[in-house]
Amino acid sequence: MNPTLHADSAVSQSIIPAGEPWLTEVKAGQTLRILDLEGNQAIDTLFYSATNPRERYDVQRTLRRQGNVYLGAGSVLYSNLGRPMLTITEDTCGRHDTLGGACAQESNTVRYALDTRHMHSCRDNYLRACCHDGRLGKRDISPNINFFMNVPVTPEGGLTFEDGISEAGKYVQLRAEMDVIVLISNCPQLNNPCNGYNPTPAGLLIWD
Repeated sequence: MNPTLHADSAVSQSIIPAGEPWLTEVKAGQTLRILDLEGNQAIDTLFYSATNPRERYDVQRTLRRQGNVYLGAGSVLYSNLGRPMLTITEDTCGRHDTLGGACAQESNTVRYALDTRHMHSCRDNYLRACCHDGRLGKRDISPNINFFMNVPVTPEGGLTFEDGISEAGKYVQLRAEMDVIVLISNCPQLNNPCNGYNPTPAGLLIWD
């Protein structure tokens, strides 16, 4: 952990309740820490330019430029305009999924059973947060990062949802390279091991 970044010096501290959405802004040069408070919690995250929300995190550009499907310390998150949005400066977990996407009514039905269709989902969370903010809408929900989620890629190119490898107190820390909107769903998923079948709170801290 960076010894210069103590919680009592953060300009903002928030707790995202289990299974709930969150939307905030981080200014260029600020540091954002996303904290897995109790361990094994997936935190589905999207980033947008605060100046022009049509500019957003782009998974294809990010993975192509780093040559790796997993994110970690040193990874740069690029926008759909090819500009750096954030840089991961510290990572105490070591595994963050970029391919599994956000759970939704439709995917719950396909993966699990028809009676899971109306269970709470990350896509629902995103839309709830967007409605309250007004700058983002349904068309702005794009492929996201699942921080702390363990989704290995098989030799055949498939994806598997496995038990998480995060623990209580693990975090990922990012430096904003531009003013960004941070849209989070603290995943409510109960049907696969990404949350240990038990969604828990997450923490957010911001430093100047």
